Amino acid sequence: MTGASLWVVAGALRRGDGRWLMHRRPPHKDHGGLWEFPGGKVEVSESPREALVRELSEELGIAIKPEDCEPMRFAETAIGAAPPGIVILLYKVEVWNGQPRALEGGDVGWFETEAIRDLPKPPLDIDLLRRIETG
Repeated sequence: MTGASLWVVAGALRRGDGRWLMHRRPPHKDHGGLWEFPGGKVEVSESPREALVRELSEELGIAIKPEDCEPMRFAETAIGAAPPGIVILLYKVEVWNGQPRALEGGDVGWFETEAIRDLPKPPLDIDLLRRIETG
């Protein structure tokens, strides 16, 4: 995808007990130490779902199918923010193969929605969580 914005996909992985997976960013990366919905940049040659399949494989070591990625919410940087703007597309994922683990550093954890509120998060993940809670 091209343009003035950086397109990013994220997966809201939800287990059968209703807990959501959050990924803590490695300390050496932007927003290091903060918790986020896992994912990454959409490459020019990819659809958002294809990017999510690739990113979750690279970051968490799990296999998902594009058809198991349900569009959920999106968030974007504020109007007037320094370029490039960021647009995050969040997909709910409830079916995957493998055990999610932090392959690129950081950590993963499973949290109830209320507990995610208390985790330190990047601004756009705060916005995504707010949108999840308000349905």
